Amino acid sequence: MKKNDLKNALKREAPFFMIMPALIWQVLFFFVPFFIILGLSFVTFYGPVIGQIVTFNYYLSLCDNAHVRIVARSLIFAVLNAIFCLICAYPVAYFLARRITRWKNFFLFFLILPFWTNMLIQIHAWFFILERNGLINTILLKLGIITTPLHLANNIGSVFLLMVYCYMPFMIMPLYSILEKLDQRLIESSYDLGANNWQTFFNVTLPLSLPGIKTGLFLVFVPSFGEFVIPALMGGSKHMFVGSLISHYFLMAFDVQKGAAFTIASGLVLLLVFVLCNWFFSKKMRTTKGPSYAAFTPESLPSDVNSGE
Repeated sequence: MKKNDLKNALKREAPFFMIMPALIWQVLFFFVPFFIILGLSFVTFYGPVIGQIVTFNYYLSLCDNAHVRIVARSLIFAVLNAIFCLICAYPVAYFLARRITRWKNFFLFFLILPFWTNMLIQIHAWFFILERNGLINTILLKLGIITTPLHLANNIGSVFLLMVYCYMPFMIMPLYSILEKLDQRLIESSYDLGANNWQTFFNVTLPLSLPGIKTGLFLVFVPSFGEFVIPALMGGSKHMFVGSLISHYFLMAFDVQKGAAFTIASGLVLLLVFVLCNWFFSKKMRTTKGPSYAAFTPESLPSDVNSGE
């Protein structure tokens, strides 16, 4: 092979070699652990001489009310956390993307500032706010609003509050990215056709921001479903979640096979919800197909706007 041919071949295959480190990382730290967990969920070790047998008993043992309640609790918490983060994050993202120009980088800096702090430190900092002698109880007692300290920490409400606080930036950033790229001429066209602010938002801005909503919901929902640090520290281990039970099986009960089976089973539930949500958003986004003039027509407005009423 000529020297020029070798150089051209290396240049042509350069993108492949560039992605090799990421591919190796994914294989070593995702696929290999996944297949190990999958294999452990079907294997039983027995006898004085180490042997193994394939069984479905670990999956059958999960078919009881206790495990179903834990999965349902985690699913409900993840859905509520994603929805609540969306409701709170959308106005913030819209304000940063559409209303601020001069101090935008300043506000974005404070938005990503929590990522510079360890999550454990953030959780423990909330103890000083929510505990019996914390900031909230102290202020309420000083103002005479309450006579005895409120029980704000180590309950299900504090777990939900911390989950919203920790995952809020994961919702704001994808929304901000989409809203910032929104074509201002589409908004102006809506106003020119007689739509008011709310009609413009629900018929133009909201449909065109569906890709950011979809990304933000997935970024919040998936880790919220398997969260175990926040329930363990802020919930006082009073309520079991999917992540808490997996941690219990592997690190405390040393029941590796049952923990592996529960990991796979809960992962299948998460995958099913992911597929359903992806189908729903794909169906909704077929009518918009990104920020373009084809996504916005006078027919998309209510009949009273088109008629000039």
